[in-house]
Amino acid sequence: MAVYTHLGAEDFAGLVAEYDVGDLVSAKGIAEGVSNSNWLIETTRGRYILTMYERRIDTAQLPFFLGLLDHLARSGCAVPATIHDRHGASHRQLEGKAVALIEFLPGVSPTRPTPSQAEAVGSALARVHLAGQSFGERRINDLAPKNTAAILRSCDPAKLADIDERLSGVAERADRLVARWPKSLPCSIIHSDLFPDNVLMLDGTVSGMIDFYFAAFDMMAYDLAVTHAAWCFDSDGRTFDQAVGKALIQGYKAIRPLTLEEREALPLLAQGACLRFVASRAEDWLDTPTDAQVRRKDPVDFLRRWDFYAGKGAAAFA
Repeated sequence: MAVYTHLGAEDFAGLVAEYDVGDLVSAKGIAEGVSNSNWLIETTRGRYILTMYERRIDTAQLPFFLGLLDHLARSGCAVPATIHDRHGASHRQLEGKAVALIEFLPGVSPTRPTPSQAEAVGSALARVHLAGQSFGERRINDLAPKNTAAILRSCDPAKLADIDERLSGVAERADRLVARWPKSLPCSIIHSDLFPDNVLMLDGTVSGMIDFYFAAFDMMAYDLAVTHAAWCFDSDGRTFDQAVGKALIQGYKAIRPLTLEEREALPLLAQGACLRFVASRAEDWLDTPTDAQVRRKDPVDFLRRWDFYAGKGAAAFA
């Protein structure tokens, strides 16, 4: 369960009292999530999500992330708004850690996305990009290809090969990709991590997009490519679903048409998306003790996707 800090009933009651949301009824830990502790809070007025930021999130950047949620929600995007406390603050401190109360949105994350679900997600992502252009704040994407290539360079090549021999030479391959990376495509605020488990769906529509803690100002087509790599393959990256991929792009273009330059760059952008997850998974794999009770994610799952986009990328986006 993704609850790293134990809180008692008096902690929850005291915190809820700082908000105009009614009285606490229950607080239940949520299993989903990796970096933070999460609880489903029920009060006499409704349901909310309480998040305690444990690691990987620079709390100094919380005003950006939470302000972005508020901006997108006000713009009509399927995004949960932040619940501000009685003093107007978007987050508070509890047990020496930052916490935020977020609107609860109903829905279920798809496990095997269908074309109709992918089309709906493509449209929802495009709406986020359009709304993000009027968000006045900026955040540099610290997981851009140059940064993730640096992660691979910092890894011991022998240890990468121990994970899987196919990771031999991946750092040099990443550097070649970075050298070709486009620099002038249209930008906005991007989600940057829109996997199926970060999307809630209800009756065939997107009821919520969550976990914006990698959001940054970057190329919109890159965000579309990240989503493509996340939605259009089976879990280990061996099988590509052409129908899901086509529907995702169609849904996006119906709301925000792509420029010619963006369409031509998509295969390379998708390789950059795969680079990011190869690097982060490899780093996590090497940093996780072998006896830890955590299932490590295989970086080769995204190396296979990278190979696909490098060899058949144009066909994937036809």
